[in-house]
Order: sequence, then structure tokens, then C-alpha cells
Amino acid sequence: MLTIIIQIVLRLLKKIKSSKGFLAGVALTATVFLFIRARTNDQYFEISKNLDVYTNIMKELNTYYVDPIEPGKLVKVGVDAMLEDLDPYTNYITESDIEEYEFMTTGKYGGIGANMHRKGDDIYVGDVYENSPAQKAGLHPGDMVESIDGQAVKGKSIDDLGMLMKGSPGTQITMKIKDAFTHAVSQKIVTRSEIEISSVPYASLEGSQNNIAYVRLTQFTQGCARQVRDAFDSLQKAQPALKGMVLDLRNNPGGLVEEAVGICNIFVDKGQLVVSTKGKIADLDKEYKTPGTVWNKTMPLTVLVNHSSASASEIVAGTVQDLDRGVIIGERSYGKGLVQVVHQLGFNARLKLTIARYYTPSGRCIQMIDYAHRNADGSVGFIPDSLKKAYKTKAGRTVLSGGGIAVDVNVKDDPTSMIGVTLYTKNYLFDYATEYAGKHKTIAPADKFTLTDAEFNDFAKWLENKDYAYKTETEDGLDSLRKMAVREKYYDDAEREFDALKNKLSHDKKQDLLKNKEQVKEMLENEIASRYYYTRGRIAQSMQHDKELDKALSILSQPAEYEGILKPGK
Repeated sequence: MLTIIIQIVLRLLKKIKSSKGFLAGVALTATVFLFIRARTNDQYFEISKNLDVYTNIMKELNTYYVDPIEPGKLVKVGVDAMLEDLDPYTNYITESDIEEYEFMTTGKYGGIGANMHRKGDDIYVGDVYENSPAQKAGLHPGDMVESIDGQAVKGKSIDDLGMLMKGSPGTQITMKIKDAFTHAVSQKIVTRSEIEISSVPYASLEGSQNNIAYVRLTQFTQGCARQVRDAFDSLQKAQPALKGMVLDLRNNPGGLVEEAVGICNIFVDKGQLVVSTKGKIADLDKEYKTPGTVWNKTMPLTVLVNHSSASASEIVAGTVQDLDRGVIIGERSYGKGLVQVVHQLGFNARLKLTIARYYTPSGRCIQMIDYAHRNADGSVGFIPDSLKKAYKTKAGRTVLSGGGIAVDVNVKDDPTSMIGVTLYTKNYLFDYATEYAGKHKTIAPADKFTLTDAEFNDFAKWLENKDYAYKTETEDGLDSLRKMAVREKYYDDAEREFDALKNKLSHDKKQDLLKNKEQVKEMLENEIASRYYYTRGRIAQSMQHDKELDKALSILSQPAEYEGILKPGK
């Protein structure tokens, strides 16, 4: 509005020629600028007024509140509540949170290289990273942790444990451990080191002729573009006759925009626009173009995404799609088209805030949720279809803004069954994998490892005395209907029918286990494989039953199908 008024004034001044007209123009201009200044002053007054109110509240609380207060904690709660009204990506990062934030951007931290999980109040070693201090000290999944540096850990939160285990490289911690296999209690001295979680945990040659390069990228941390390029280099050295590439971005939440641009540069020429950002301050708007030499701009490419592929993952997938450089396979992506930067606040605190939206080469923004326009109850909704605009890829294919990246080839994963979820959350898969590892010194390579029917039956027998009761969605729905009938006074007349329906719908755990045998078996095989081959073992084992990857390999093996998908109208 102010910009429009200023433009009108400038046009009037150009047309005014008389001295009286000129003076009138000057007066009009002065009025406009006073209006602008008043508007600006009003805004700053509101900020100043409310900051004074906030400060006075803190003073009153500190002086008169009946119990001692923790100012830092109160400020954190207040700021978090304020930012919650904006979007989930604008966050206040306190000094104590810095290490976790830096780990998210660098993939590095000082620690022992193992995570913990709770069963009740007891603490157990979870995953142990390959070649980590934890592995070298002899820790393995399933060990019970009794104390760390003399502090009992029973009942502690996972965050509290993280604080105890993280620290400067070279420092030591002493852990009292009950061995998962021998049940012997011993002291383990673990020397912390810099732990770097690779953003490229797995790369391999796939396909019937081992001529498809597969690379998994889990996050966009510093240097990940170089890691991906190096992985493709290594695979090409092992197989010079590569026929295609698969870049797996499933469950990748994103990260650094510059690294997304670097990933795109592996597949597209130098100087290609990858993403542009536009926000409130025009001077901060940017265009990101590929800076270096392309690795291969013609080899057929597929990119795997799912609902958990977000942000930088969507920049890569959107660029590949807009330039018709490859085929996007899987499920519609998350839909995060917002850009964040981090500002220093003093006292080693920081504010990560959303400053812009990003746009793919075709000009579309894929943001799915409209945080700017909340519903009356404070909730947020999706971008309505009526506001989605059509854009064209380089070859003329139609793509839409809003709603994430719509894939070129949709492949849906089977949902995890309730029994599978229950066995996982109650740690029965984890516990049985620990027992299995104690009885088997070695197993087949992860990409070949499977359980026999007899071994699965052993697991089923092991479960017989375990409590893994759960409710199906249908049973939950019936309970809700029963409560509604009681509230509306219909239940007494329909009690017999409710009981009959409940008996009919009640499930048999043993039958559910048999009905979902293949899925539960795959989940158990994956957990067991991790005991011997770590994270890379999980990935390699899961690829035996990977429908999205199978589809990608099938498309890459049929050039006509691949090219047909990338043609307009297909």
C-alpha cells in the first residue's frame, strides 16, 4: 500500500510545473513520509510497549512470586509459546541446545557413538555405531547400563543420558554395564571422540547385472554433496559400464540449501538455476545456481522420495523433475517450501527463523501447509487446491505448486500392522535380536540374510508368554461409539448388540502374528542384521523387500519406459 502511494506522488511531481503546484507536491510528499514514519513509529511503539510489559512481569515474578523462579526456563517457555504461533521451523536455540543444533548441520558431535533406550525405568544400549569408541570398548546392543561416572541411571530420561555421554573428544567416562549375553557386571572405560554420522551410510551396485549405482542420502549436512559424488565415483570405478543411477532421499528431512545445490550439480550442468528464495526483505532474496562441473548429465536417473522427504530433499527432487533430468518415484513428499537462517542473540543463544519461501526452477513453491492463515481455533490447514498453480517443466510437463513434490511414478509402501508396531514399541523385536545374536556368532551377508520358517516359529514360541496386547482401529472405533451411545442414552437398549459386535471383532494375537508373518519377519530380520552389520546392515537387509527400489531398477532397465515418463502428457 505505501509503495503504491509513493509511486503516485512521484508521478504527480513529474507532471507539476508551476511553483504553487510544486509546493503543493512537496507538501503532499511530506504528508506521505510523515504517514510512513507514523506507521513505522506505531509499530516500534507496540514492540517497545510490549517488551516493557514483559520485563515488568519478570521483575514482579522475581520479587513477589511465592517460590523461587528460574528466569532462563521461564523465558524459554515464553519465547517457545510466542514462536509456536508462527511455524514449526522458527525456533529459539539456547546455549544448552547448541551442540544438538550443530550436530544437525555438521553430522558431528563429541561422544561415544551409541544411543540408549529405556524399557520401563531401565536403560539399555541401543544401536552402536561401527568403529566408534563404544564398539571399541566392547559395548553392544542389549547391554544394561547401571551407572555412568558413578551416577545411577535408572529412571533417567534419554536427554539426561545424552548429557552424560557427550563431551570433548579425548575425555573418558566410566560405565557400569551388565552384559546382554553373559549377564556379568563390569566397568567399561570409554574414551570419547568426535563422532561423525555419515550422510551417505550406504552405496552399492544394484540390478540384475550390477550396473545401476544406488546411493542413500540421509541428511543434507556440510560436505554431503562431496560424499555423494565420491560414492558415485567409487561405484563407477567398480562398474565402468553403469546404465543408471538411484538417489534415495526417503526419510531425509533436509538441511543445508547449498548442499542441495551441490547434489543437483552432480546431475546438471554448471550455471543452472536450482532454487530461488523470496521473502519480506528483497535484498535477502537469492538465486542458487550450480557452481561446478557436472558429474554426468545424461545417465538415466531416478530419485526416491516419500512423505518424510522434506526441504532440501524436495529442492533436489523438484529440480530434477522441473528439468526433466530424471524420474521421481515413491510417494508425495512432505511439502516444506520455507527457508530458515540462524541469527546470533548474544550469550551463545540463537534464533532460527523463517525468512523466505523457496521456488524450484519452474517457479513453483511446494509449501503444503499455510501457516500464514490460521483457522479460528488456531490450527493450520493445507494450501487449498484452488490456490495451487500449474507450472511447466523444461520439456512441457505440467507440475503444480503447493502440496509437496508429486511423484512421476507412485509406489505405496504397505502400512505397518498393529502387531508390528506393538512388537517394536514393546522392544520384543530388539530383545529377541539380542538373544539371537548371543546364540549365533555369524550370519549371512545382510543383503542375503533371512530367517527360516523354523527360526520364525521359535520367535513365535518365545512370544507366547509375553504381553503384547493391543487394540485394533476397529476396536477403538467401537469403544468410541459405545461412549457416545452411553452419553446419548442409547446404550441400554443396544448393549447386547454392542457385546456381540465386540466378540465378533476381537482379534486373536496368534492369528494376527500368522496373518502378518512376512511383515513381522522382515522387521525382525532387519533388527538382527543391525547386530552384525550396523546401519549399513539395516539398509542392505531392507533392500530385499524394497518396492520403490525395485520399481526404479525396472524403469532404468527399460529405456523406452524411462523416456516415456519424461514426455509431456505422460
